[in-house]
Amino acid sequence: MQTFFKSELDGLVDISQSIPVIFPIHPRTRQQIEHSPFKINHTSLNLIEPLGYLDFLALQTHASLVLTDSGGVQEETTYLGIPCLTARPNTERPITITSGTNRLVASERRILVDAVYTALNGNPKYGRSVPEYWDGQAAVRIVELLRQYNYG
Repeated sequence: MQTFFKSELDGLVDISQSIPVIFPIHPRTRQQIEHSPFKINHTSLNLIEPLGYLDFLALQTHASLVLTDSGGVQEETTYLGIPCLTARPNTERPITITSGTNRLVASERRILVDAVYTALNGNPKYGRSVPEYWDGQAAVRIVELLRQYNYG
């Protein structure tokens, strides 16, 4: 198993000792864990099957915090106002950082654990403001623009 991935899993196991952690896990990732010497024992780290979009969105909606490496999830949590930690050195969704709902963190055990507890204790600069134009009215604005240019 790759060293950075083991470090992330160790961090999730550490966190799960004090709070429940739900990890929708890809089949290849599950297989990687099962064929490694790393074992998950007696924790609240719940490895569940991958979820469909609506089920995953519902899970995010009820989360206290989301830890991800997915750009799409960064955007969803920003819209939902759920604090997000992104375990990557950069993001193609910088608006999630500037809006205050997302923070980049290193994929290292101690850093992940510290970042999670900092976020859960209310210390980050997480805002609940949705970026401009993320109001669900894109279709209305598009239709208006098309009408202005006589396309409809």
